Amino acid sequence: MRYLKNTTLMVVLACFTISACKNSKETPAKNTKTYTGTASVSQGPATVLIQNIYECERGREAPIGTSTATDGSKWTVPAEVNFTDDSFPFASDLFNPCTKVEYKTADEALAALDGTDIVEVDADGEIVTAYVFADNYFEMYINGVPVGKDNVPFTQFNSNIVRFKVKEPFTIAMKLVDWEENSGLGSEANRGQAFHPGDGGMVAVFKDASGAIIATTDANWKAQTFYTAPIKDLSCTQEEGTLRLSKTCSTEDSNDGTLYYALHWETPLNWQSVDFDDNEWPNATVYSNSTIGVDNKPAYTNFIDVFDDDEVDALFIWSSNVILDNEVIVRYTVN
Repeated sequence: MRYLKNTTLMVVLACFTISACKNSKETPAKNTKTYTGTASVSQGPATVLIQNIYECERGREAPIGTSTATDGSKWTVPAEVNFTDDSFPFASDLFNPCTKVEYKTADEALAALDGTDIVEVDADGEIVTAYVFADNYFEMYINGVPVGKDNVPFTQFNSNIVRFKVKEPFTIAMKLVDWEENSGLGSEANRGQAFHPGDGGMVAVFKDASGAIIATTDANWKAQTFYTAPIKDLSCTQEEGTLRLSKTCSTEDSNDGTLYYALHWETPLNWQSVDFDDNEWPNATVYSNSTIGVDNKPAYTNFIDVFDDDEVDALFIWSSNVILDNEVIVRYTVN
């Protein structure tokens, strides 16, 4: 279980604990039949540990909280991440309104790098360059080695370059997080509603030292869900083998989500490693650019030639529910 440890976060808790959101006068979610799935179930807002882990002009606050499930387990929401861990390298900027580093082309962004950004996985390997657009946050491992994390956890929308030195075959493992403004409730204020369940999505292109594309995100990747919210009615969820399904659950906005539910699953300890067995995991679901909504985001559109290559078009991927699933781990082996 992802129980909080008695470390810095617990100290932060003593200083920063607040209510994630206030009750409104609208009718809350009604009681539902007993949940019979494999997740731990929490209800209502999380206890906020840190109100905002990153400041960005015109960006949303990115809180970290803890939800207590009905079985007594405690869960970090939206996910346990390494954003504040200096030992985990940040990815380089491709386009980032928060830092005002806004390249117009991938070649321009690459020319600005001096080589110190390259993470060595194999000393005798080849330099691979990854281009990533994630809504909202990613952490990337290659053969279990951390090689790059998103430098903006929530918004504004940005894109990144990650470079590493590795021999083929190699395994890509990424933690993907759709951040939340209402901690523990998988939602944000949007479209005039206080509880809007935002969507996720990630696209990536991997090129070798010659510039040839050696991998892109598509339906051949594996993708498993570990945090789903908000759930208004627990009876809408299903599990079929390793599939954690919420396709019939409501995604409508609301002005009172304070009694909504969330589902939490334990993250395997070695999910980053080469020898982790993901054979039983579901394949990733692919989504169109219009579904993710990137046509007005220069962090993506400036680099159409990379992400939407005429011959090898990278596809947005996520779990089976791009709206309600908020923490997803994806894996792929490049041969």
